Amino acid sequence: MPELVHVERSGAHATVVIDHPKANAISSAVIAQLSAAFTDLAADGSVRAVVLTGAGERFFAAGADVTEFPAAAAEGRAGGGGGELASQIEILPKPVIAAVNGMALGGGCELAMACDIRIAARSARFGQPEINLGIIPGWGGTQRLPRLIGRGRAMSLLLTGNPIDAETAFAWGLVTAVVEDTVLQHEAAQLAERVAAKPPLAIAATKRAVNRGADRPLVEALAAEAEEFSALFATEDAREGVTAYLEKRTPHWSGR
Repeated sequence: MPELVHVERSGAHATVVIDHPKANAISSAVIAQLSAAFTDLAADGSVRAVVLTGAGERFFAAGADVTEFPAAAAEGRAGGGGGELASQIEILPKPVIAAVNGMALGGGCELAMACDIRIAARSARFGQPEINLGIIPGWGGTQRLPRLIGRGRAMSLLLTGNPIDAETAFAWGLVTAVVEDTVLQHEAAQLAERVAAKPPLAIAATKRAVNRGADRPLVEALAAEAEEFSALFATEDAREGVTAYLEKRTPHWSGR
């Protein structure tokens, strides 16, 4: 099987690169290799943050590999594991930053939305064009998009299939920053290193608290937050953080 996903380690973070010419389409093989990469990174204690991006300058990922749709439908496996991959990224106990370097359409947009932070090159475009194929997003697009940008704006993308540019994505809250294409990877790496320097247990707890509370009534969500908050106080990292603050020194996180 060709290598369609590359993992590059640098400092305390790793960069996962989708490399499936010409448009970084997310085939079943890409899904399998991405899933394997994220499984390995979850278990790698030397990696504390992950960047997800696409090879080249034009495509983050142009969506699911449509050429596989007929066979997948005939075999009753529509989706091809993309939804499970998006959930794997979302619940990874390490922060994942999407560095969107071009077109992020369909499944590509859905994988970006599963990441914790999204930054975009100025040339980036985002969209859910599935409606034009007579289908709907199947990897979380109808659920994560409204939560990120609001129901009205999400419906305009979902029902028209029209893409938006990076500046609109920023204005709508889909991405947190827009940078020049030439510095995107540098900015993503710098952000990953800054986040990787934070205490890993608190990072994981933050992700769990946000994910656990996202679909619950506020009172239940607050209870989930309180549970995570209390559990952290029993950790060595919490004791180290408080001690370092009182001693006016830089904390040293052990992940315990």
